[in-house]
Amino acid sequence: MTENYQICSSCIMDTSDPEICFDDQGDCNYCLTAREMLPSYRFTKDRADQNLSRLRDMIKKKSGTESYDCIIGLSGGVDSSYVALLARDMGLKPLCVHFDNGWNTEAAVVNVRKIVEHCGFELFTYVINWEEFRDLQRSFLKAGVIDLEMLSDHAIFASLFKLRRQFGIKYVLSGTNFTTENGLPNSWIWSKMDTRNIKDIHRKYGTVRLKTFPLLSSFRWGLIKELGLGGVFLEPLNLINYTKEGAMLELEKVGWRYYGGKHYESIITKFYQSYILPIKFGVDKRRCHHSALIRNGEMDRAAALLDLEKPALGVEVLASEKKFVCKKLGFTESEFDSLMEEPPVAHDRFKTDRYFMQTVAKVGKFLLRR
Repeated sequence: MTENYQICSSCIMDTSDPEICFDDQGDCNYCLTAREMLPSYRFTKDRADQNLSRLRDMIKKKSGTESYDCIIGLSGGVDSSYVALLARDMGLKPLCVHFDNGWNTEAAVVNVRKIVEHCGFELFTYVINWEEFRDLQRSFLKAGVIDLEMLSDHAIFASLFKLRRQFGIKYVLSGTNFTTENGLPNSWIWSKMDTRNIKDIHRKYGTVRLKTFPLLSSFRWGLIKELGLGGVFLEPLNLINYTKEGAMLELEKVGWRYYGGKHYESIITKFYQSYILPIKFGVDKRRCHHSALIRNGEMDRAAALLDLEKPALGVEVLASEKKFVCKKLGFTESEFDSLMEEPPVAHDRFKTDRYFMQTVAKVGKFLLRR
């Protein structure tokens, strides 16, 4: 540990986030923000029911073609699966969309099937062009930037809104939520909808022409996110007393099963969080994931610290995962090790729309206040 190392007194975030700061009591900025914000996400049962009732009535007024009234991106993970259960309870008729980027675990496939069968929903699987997607992931690894997951996240949003237009559906339901996902450091991620960044990194390191990879321009995303033009993005989990533990208990009743870690329903995400981030960037995402659960009263700080003393995956499992990932991406293990040894490169060393998007967000907030 460095001489200036510090860890939060209330959660387990530490100075591995270079932008973290602490108050006089040793509490980090994420805990201070959560204490201010979390009361806004606490509801009585009656209030939560009213919130969902209003949401249901709003959605049902705008059904699209094929009788769908909304779209749900369904990964097989906790949050999106629970959104599907809520949609069923609200009497909605969503089109469930599963994004297959070539890295599904068997658990994810089973979970998606269990959920759609239980809810009686229709499922559309968006299968991405593997050669294009692999080339993009190879490009990001060669570039040395931190947010490899930006590619999947961008493609998921882009494909959802493409299908929204195709079926004339106004509303997209997301599993994004504050209570279990607050406190993710900006230094550990990049703007997911930064199309210019994706294109420039691929232009410099890619070899396969992008013909079908779903892209959504930063400007169009700004119109959607900030002004609701071209679709409305809704977060139903922010309207109820949402907990990860409670959601999992309900999901397990319908045959859903846990996969071992946040977003571990994806093979590449599991390896990225367990190997790439710690080895190359000195980042252990368990810190922010566990910290959010500590703030939400779902995890004990001592238990979280104890978990951090162990590697995210066992040595043998990690070696097997590494071998599989390298082969699938077309790297030898020595080539991959060389990439891990190279110093990290900031995303804004490449062309970016991030600062344009920040301006769009400010303009959008100004217009909505008028």
